[in-house]
Amino acid sequence: MSNEKQVDSGRRGLLVATCAAGGVAGLATAGALVSTFQPSERAKAAGAPVEIDISALKPGEMTTVEWRGKPVWILKRTPEMLASLAKTEDKVADPVSKKPYTMDLPEYCDKQTRSRKEHQEILITVGICSHLGCSPSSKFQAGAQPSLPDDWQGGFLCPCHGSTFDLAGRVYKNKPAPQNLDVPRHMFLSDTKIVIGKDEKGEA
Repeated sequence: MSNEKQVDSGRRGLLVATCAAGGVAGLATAGALVSTFQPSERAKAAGAPVEIDISALKPGEMTTVEWRGKPVWILKRTPEMLASLAKTEDKVADPVSKKPYTMDLPEYCDKQTRSRKEHQEILITVGICSHLGCSPSSKFQAGAQPSLPDDWQGGFLCPCHGSTFDLAGRVYKNKPAPQNLDVPRHMFLSDTKIVIGKDEKGEA
């Protein structure tokens, strides 16, 4: 083979190697750009605020929505349900929510009802027990029932280990659950439309 042909062959080999390296670099850069534009797992888990219409919710009824992958209960309490909170005041472990579970009680919430003062009948709480993360069951009927005390005022019962909560989501004394149920930040767009996960100051 002539020297000229050897040089051409060497050049072609160098060009192929350079192009291959460039292609790999280009693919790596493209991959980096794609991963940059994809939302992070943390961003996905954060979730967006949820808007709900409760116009069909009657006194004594509860509905559930999902926010950040968790069940959020919206309970429209009757006057009798609200009155029961005074009766459970000395029976719950943390009546004014001094010990937060995963979030502080919003400052605009009344300590006893744990709801906005202008909408005290509406309880908005995350339906996750602060013991092992189970979801309690609603036990709104007052009076003696299986697994409940004779003077039961209505509330929630966690079937896993027997923690009980009153109609404001406050845990009773001497129960496995160490904290009250969380109350997420929220705001009322009207008397019947609520945003969960956001208030007048911004997202939670």
